[in-house]
Amino acid sequence: MPYVTRFAPSPTGPLHLGHAFSALTAYTRAREQNGRFLLRIEDGDTSRCRPEWEALIYADLRWLGISWPEPVLHITAREDIYASALKRLDELDLIYPCSCTRRDVMNALSAPQEGAPMGPDGVIYPGTCRSRAMASFRTGDAIRLDMAKSLAYLGDVSRFSWQETGPYETGTHRLDSAQLIHGVGDIVLARKELGTAAYHLSVVIDDAAQGITEAVRGADLMEATQIHRLLQALLDLPELAYHHHRLIRDENGKRLAKRTDAKAISKFREEGLTPEDVKALIGL
Repeated sequence: MPYVTRFAPSPTGPLHLGHAFSALTAYTRAREQNGRFLLRIEDGDTSRCRPEWEALIYADLRWLGISWPEPVLHITAREDIYASALKRLDELDLIYPCSCTRRDVMNALSAPQEGAPMGPDGVIYPGTCRSRAMASFRTGDAIRLDMAKSLAYLGDVSRFSWQETGPYETGTHRLDSAQLIHGVGDIVLARKELGTAAYHLSVVIDDAAQGITEAVRGADLMEATQIHRLLQALLDLPELAYHHHRLIRDENGKRLAKRTDAKAISKFREEGLTPEDVKALIGL
């Protein structure tokens, strides 16, 4: 099977050094294996995404020497696809609407956030709305996956595995029911504040649609991989490998975020640095 990977930034701010490392890592792995590198724009957060940020993504990547085939896939053009996936999960009785706010979740747990059980998406949802049927969905509700029902539907989930090809925990990994129930919980598949598919749902569907064979991304997403493998199993989507690379951090050891404008690729360009200078900054 030909190698295919992708870089999928959100146009909510300037790309920083961490994005440069991820994009260059994926691009290099694709070239080394005579494969394909695809660009995908994760523009689901319509309240924060801007055309000027998307244009800057293209400019920064081209300046780094990265190219990709056109057209670029945008997730806002695929809402019907995500809706079909949610309909299938509804037919299996595996999802439910949720009206809880973050405050509601913390109050239900009767614990300060520092002491609440944490999963890949933050505080693990206590199941307040789990008894609701999708027929009771109201505008403004989120949609959650019922993790226990999903695991019961799949049966022995240890038969579902994925390959980790990155520098961390390389090898074959398998789904674990106890970890998914107690360490992940009922994840959000559609966001009430945006009315669109959440990351976990869109990423697995779009990876399948683009024929991705290896997802290259930061080590901060390692915990989410079990979620994605679960959704692939539920939706009969193909398995793929995952390459989780190291994170680029600032001088205080903190992971870079888009608000860290001082580390923006565009600022380095404006200051006269070359792509080779930037690659040296991130250890390439």
